[in-house]
Amino acid sequence: MSVWEIFAVKYADRDARVRGDSFIFDDNHDAPHPMDYFMWLLRRGDEMILVDTGYDAAEAASRARPIRLDPVDALAPLGVRPEDITQLIVTHLHYDHAGGLHLFPNATLHLQAAEMAYATGPCMCHETLKMPFTAGHVCEAIKRLYAGKVVFYDGEAQVAEGVTVHCIGGHSRGLQCVRVQTGAGWMVLASDAAHYYENVFARKPFPIVVDLQNMLDGFDTLERLASNCSLIVPGHDPLVRDLFPAGPAQHIVRLDPGPQKPFPF
Repeated sequence: MSVWEIFAVKYADRDARVRGDSFIFDDNHDAPHPMDYFMWLLRRGDEMILVDTGYDAAEAASRARPIRLDPVDALAPLGVRPEDITQLIVTHLHYDHAGGLHLFPNATLHLQAAEMAYATGPCMCHETLKMPFTAGHVCEAIKRLYAGKVVFYDGEAQVAEGVTVHCIGGHSRGLQCVRVQTGAGWMVLASDAAHYYENVFARKPFPIVVDLQNMLDGFDTLERLASNCSLIVPGHDPLVRDLFPAGPAQHIVRLDPGPQKPFPF
C-alpha cells in the first residue's frame, strides 16, 4: 500500500483563552491556554483529500474571531486551488471545521449521517448546543446533498486506500476522526475528538460536549487506531507546530514523517 503525505495548515489562532476553556475540572482553570485552528491536506501522487475547511472572513467577523489567512490562501503554498479539491472529509459541521464548504465548489463531502441528523434536528433548539454551528454552513452541506455530492457513513468506513473515518461523537454527535497510512505508520487526525494532547493523554474532556461518555471512550479509540501515541494529532494544539517538521510556508507543518522532537506524553 502506498502512503500519504499529510500537511497541517494553520489559518487562525485565538490567544485570549484560559485552561478552563479547554478542560473540565482543571485545577489551574484561569491560566492562559492558546488555541490554533487547522485544516489538513492529504496527498498521494495526484490524489488529494482535504480534511475540513476552516472558516472565512465573513464568519470571522460575525463571531469576532479573526482569521490570519483565508482558507484558500492558506492552501496556496501547497499548490492547491479550491477547484482542485474534489474529495472533502468533514469531521463535523461546527463553524471552524465546515465554515469554508462554499469555497470548494467541486468537492464531494464525506460526512457521518449522525452529524447531519444532529445539526438539523431537535438538539438545535438548545442555544448551548447550537452555538458552534452556523446555519449557512449546514445549508451548504444540504445543498451538496441535493446535488448528489455527499457520501454518508455510519461509524467506520474507508474513504480511499489508506484513509478511513471513524465516528467518535462526544464533542458533536457525528464527529469523526481520520486514520491515514503514512510512512511513519497509521496516523490519526483526531480533529475535535482531542483538541489538545492533554485532552486525550490526561483524559481531560473538552467543555463543549454533547455526550461525555462518548468523548471519554473516544480517547481510547484514538489510541487504538494509531500505530503509536505520537501519531495522534489533536485538532487545535499549538504544540503540533513545534513537534512536526516545517512545510512549504510558516503556517504549514508536515505530519507524515512523525514528530521530529521527543514526544512529551
